[in-house]
Amino acid sequence: MEEFKNQWALILGGSSGLGLATAKKLASEGMNICIVHRDRKSNLKEFEEHLRQMKSLGVSVKTFNQDALKRDVRENIIKDLPTHSVRILLHSIAKGSLKKMNAPKDELLTKQDIEITIHAMATSWYEWTQTLIEHQGFANGARNIAFTSEGNSRVWPGYAAVSAAKSVLEALMRNMAVELAPLKITTNCVQAGTTETPSFLAIPGSEKLVEMAKHRNPHHRLTTPEDVANAVYLLCKKEADWINGTILKVDGGESLR
Repeated sequence: MEEFKNQWALILGGSSGLGLATAKKLASEGMNICIVHRDRKSNLKEFEEHLRQMKSLGVSVKTFNQDALKRDVRENIIKDLPTHSVRILLHSIAKGSLKKMNAPKDELLTKQDIEITIHAMATSWYEWTQTLIEHQGFANGARNIAFTSEGNSRVWPGYAAVSAAKSVLEALMRNMAVELAPLKITTNCVQAGTTETPSFLAIPGSEKLVEMAKHRNPHHRLTTPEDVANAVYLLCKKEADWINGTILKVDGGESLR
């Protein structure tokens, strides 16, 4: 608990799925939590219960129901956090087009769809990273982590824009790992196995992907958000100081088959 005292986890897209599970795990280990999310009021009741649980652990919890893709939002939130306090920036934004490349014109994937998806799911990570550096937000030995997926190299109908975004995300990760190392920041991606998050369930044909994943996985079960959260927590520990510029697979061996 002492390792993370007075340090913050800044989580982009943390009101559900992998981001929320990670927030709960890090809070249980004594880290303060700042969640940036975008939800309608009708969807907040369950999230607010999770917030109450985290606050009961004695940590500080801040939430911002705002658009993380806007510069002024980014600036204001980072200014609200103490300098040199962000132990981890976690990018978990899942806002992307799931249109297909071969479809009726009004359902067809466009260049604009691709650009919006790449910004939301890739380049916004770099923007948050640079703004934190500009405002001296990162703690010494900070972790800069984003979630990727097996869709970075596999083809699923309707996943082209997200797949492109994940490829950009991983390229940014490798370059930030090298260029930000002198600032004592490590940068990595976590590749989760098939996990039934709200964003995953929005993928066309997700039920078929679930069955395929259970068959492929040597443990014959899906990855859970808690599996992934545990891995992010391990990367936050001092013992992970030398892990930099890698894609950590957290899938129980699913991607091997």
